[in-house]
Amino acid sequence: MKLGKLESVDPRTVWAVESTDFTPWLSTDENIVLLGEAIGMELEVQHQEKSVGPFRADILCKHTLDDSYVLIENQLEKTDHTHLGQLLTYAAGLNAVTIIWISRNFTDEHRATLDWLNRITEEKINFFGIEIELFKIGDSMPAPRFNLVSKPNNWSKSVQRAVDLAELSDTKSLQLDFWQAFKDYIEKNNSKLRATKPQPQHWYNFSIGKSNCYMNALVNTRDNRISVTVSFTGPESKARYHKLHDKYEAESKEKIDASVEWKELPEANESRVRIDNKADIKLKAHWEEQHKWLMENLEKYDAFFRPKIKLL
Repeated sequence: MKLGKLESVDPRTVWAVESTDFTPWLSTDENIVLLGEAIGMELEVQHQEKSVGPFRADILCKHTLDDSYVLIENQLEKTDHTHLGQLLTYAAGLNAVTIIWISRNFTDEHRATLDWLNRITEEKINFFGIEIELFKIGDSMPAPRFNLVSKPNNWSKSVQRAVDLAELSDTKSLQLDFWQAFKDYIEKNNSKLRATKPQPQHWYNFSIGKSNCYMNALVNTRDNRISVTVSFTGPESKARYHKLHDKYEAESKEKIDASVEWKELPEANESRVRIDNKADIKLKAHWEEQHKWLMENLEKYDAFFRPKIKLL
C-alpha cells in the first residue's frame, strides 16, 4: 500500500492574524472540543477578546464540570516575556483557575516557568502550555494538532493533599476510597465517562456539556443510598428545568428508568432529575455491584440528557 507523506504547514499561512483569524477559529464549538480533549476538559466559550482593565484576553471559557474559569492566551509565534506577563495579568483579573498558553513554539525557559508555576500553586490552579501545529498529506486540507508541552504536576501537589487526607474523618476516608475504586472501575470497563480526581465528599461530578449543568453520582451513608442526578443551577436553573421537564419527562422514564424523579425544588436555586438505589457503601464486598449501577445509569443519563442540554 502506498502511503502519503505528512507535511508541516506554517500556521501563518492559515491564520494570518491571531485576533481576527486564529481566535475566532478556536472559539467555534468544533475546535474548542479539540482543545478540551488535549487537556482532558469540557470547555464552553464565554467570551472572545474579554476586557481586563485596559487589556483584552483572547478567550475566556468555563470548565463545564465545575464552572471554573479557563483563560486561553494565543500566540502564533515563539513564546515571549510579553505574553507571559499578559497571561498572568489576565488570569489574576479574571480569577481564572486554569490558564492555557497556546503558541507555535515554546522556549525552554517559558516551558520551565509553567512547570514551576504548577509546582508552587495550590492544587486547583492549573497551567497548560500547548504548541499548535498544522499538517497535511498531499493536497489535503491542513489538520491541526495540539501538543501538550507543560501540564499540572499532580505528584508534587499531592504531597500537601496527603497531609490533609491524614486528618479525614472515617466517613470522608470511606467516600474517597469508594470514589477512587469507582474511577478505577470506569477506566477498567472503558466507559465513555470522563472521570476526574476523586475527592473525600459525598458527590462525584461529571461534565454534561454546558455550564451550570452537572451530572453527579452521589452516596448517602446515613440512608444507605446511592444516586445519579442531573442538576441545573444558577439564574437559568428553573427555566432550563421546565423546558426539559415539559418535553422529556415521560421519555426519560422510558429511556432511563420508570423511577426517575423530576424535582423542581422551588425554594432552592437548583432543580434536578434523580434516580436512587438502596446501597450501603460500608460493605466493600458490594462495591463492584454498586459501581456497576452507577456507571450504567450515568451512561444512560449522559446519552439522554447531553444532546438536549447542549441545545438549551
